[in-house]
Amino acid sequence: MTEQPDRSEADDFDGIVEAETNLPQDLEAARSGDAPTPDLAVIEAGSRTLRTHGVQPQGEAVPGRPADPEVDAALRAVETELAGRWGETKLEPSVTRIAALMDVLGEPQRAYPTIHITGTNGKTSTARMIEALLGAFELRTGRYTSPHIQSITERISLDGLPIPAERFIETYEDIKPYVEMVDAKEEFRLSFFEVLTGMAYAAFADAPVDAAVVEVGMGGTWDATNVIDAGVAVVTPIDLDHTDRLGNTTAEIATEKSGIIKQDATVILAQQPVDAAQVMLKKAVETDATVAREGMEFGIVAREVAVGGQLLTLRGLGGEYEDVFLPLYGAHQAHNAAVALAAVEAFFGVGSQQPGPLDIDTVRKAFASVVSPGRLEVVRRSPTVVLDAAHNPAGARATADGLTEAFGFSRLIGVVAASADKDVKGLLEAFEPVLAEVVVTANASMRSMDVDELAALAVEVFGDERVVVEPRLDDAIEAAITLAEEEDEYAGAGVLVTGSVFTVGDARLLLKRG
Repeated sequence: MTEQPDRSEADDFDGIVEAETNLPQDLEAARSGDAPTPDLAVIEAGSRTLRTHGVQPQGEAVPGRPADPEVDAALRAVETELAGRWGETKLEPSVTRIAALMDVLGEPQRAYPTIHITGTNGKTSTARMIEALLGAFELRTGRYTSPHIQSITERISLDGLPIPAERFIETYEDIKPYVEMVDAKEEFRLSFFEVLTGMAYAAFADAPVDAAVVEVGMGGTWDATNVIDAGVAVVTPIDLDHTDRLGNTTAEIATEKSGIIKQDATVILAQQPVDAAQVMLKKAVETDATVAREGMEFGIVAREVAVGGQLLTLRGLGGEYEDVFLPLYGAHQAHNAAVALAAVEAFFGVGSQQPGPLDIDTVRKAFASVVSPGRLEVVRRSPTVVLDAAHNPAGARATADGLTEAFGFSRLIGVVAASADKDVKGLLEAFEPVLAEVVVTANASMRSMDVDELAALAVEVFGDERVVVEPRLDDAIEAAITLAEEEDEYAGAGVLVTGSVFTVGDARLLLKRG
């Protein structure tokens, strides 16, 4: 295990950090709902040197801070208030509080039909695809996903884009008196995630939207989003994650997640472990729900790698859809696309009330427009730097396969910062076959694993010679880029930054802001 020497520019870097100390002290707190975090000025300082050759973000899928100082200050105030509540990792298994909030708000979640998404991996990408499809068919959409990458406003989207900061603030101020009413009556105050869920449902009703796409925060039955009666329930692949809260087997986790399946709904079931599938099918029988299974009623007919993504032929509930270009990498994204298409078909009644497939040109246009920030996302060239939010072994395996298929790096250097409450050793083991070396580091989250502990795990998996330690993320990225560039024979080398959504968010600030 090697320690990188201090850089000669350290004094300059520290000067920039001091100059940037007016950045928000609670960015990650607002992102996760935990207590305030260490100063993130280091992220801005590091970005001064790492933005070179950056690929600018497309559109406003991941917005930065508001340009107007007054709006920025108001958003910071909202973030601070939300950060003072229970975080997303602290749960009390009940929908009592969120149900009470919906009641005093006039049940806004019942003002529009909903597609509800649960599962372990692929939820956000699938939600974005569903949103794109619904929008292409001229429906006004609302999307609620979590966690966010950089800005808290990402969690609530209208018509495919995060709501403006001004609207986020207005929505919070509108429901705040009702939140305080519920706080006063309940044993526990509404949590960070419960308040955001209330904001999303209220914002969608106020818009108003024609359809909402809602991703669970964790689990299903007791998740705050589960005060909706979604006509379509989507279950992406289930694997082991959050085992301390959801269960130690995929069957136990599926039992909790099956709580989103409502009476007479249509269930779109991605490929699952056998025990998880059995749980879902049993729940469907109990609720008289109709089930469409990937590999049976719908799925992938053909798939080939294409420039900038992949070309698919999908079999939906109403027929085949040929020559569908998806600008995302990896077989897992093709599976997500098949699930998303079936969900939208079910939403429109294809296969039941409506014979035949959806309009193929509209479907092609929708999928071609899909973006999923932080999912095998290229943010720099020469060398290529890829960001991916994989944070559990199943996600890491999918990412590793996608990298091998789509990029063909001659040598790949990993930058890993992971949350301490995850199966970090399993994550590292999944990446070991594709990484020549790994630079272990930390992100700005208070949940980030201690660098020395992460290094010890990495040495177990990779061996001492393949592990580099850099406590600061900007230094870790720079070290990885140097390793990728150090020998001419490795002209096809690349860098993967991964391990957590928080890591990806911080890396995006370093590499893409400005």
